[in-house]
Amino acid sequence: MEELEQLVGRIESGQLPLDQMLAGYQRGAALLSFCRDRLEAVQSQIKVLDEGSLQPWKQE
Repeated sequence: MEELEQLVGRIESGQLPLDQMLAGYQRGAALLSFCRDRLEAVQSQIKVLDEGSLQPWKQE
């Protein structure tokens, strides 16, 4: 997540050459996909005790 935040900061600064900006964008897209996948995996593992039985966790 930290690497993604740093990439966004460098891209938004507007001071990168075009080739570095494109490479940063591509790396950022890959990191974002990785973070989303990890979040989905963790969310699917979280269980909430509900009336004596385990139920899948539902994001509100």
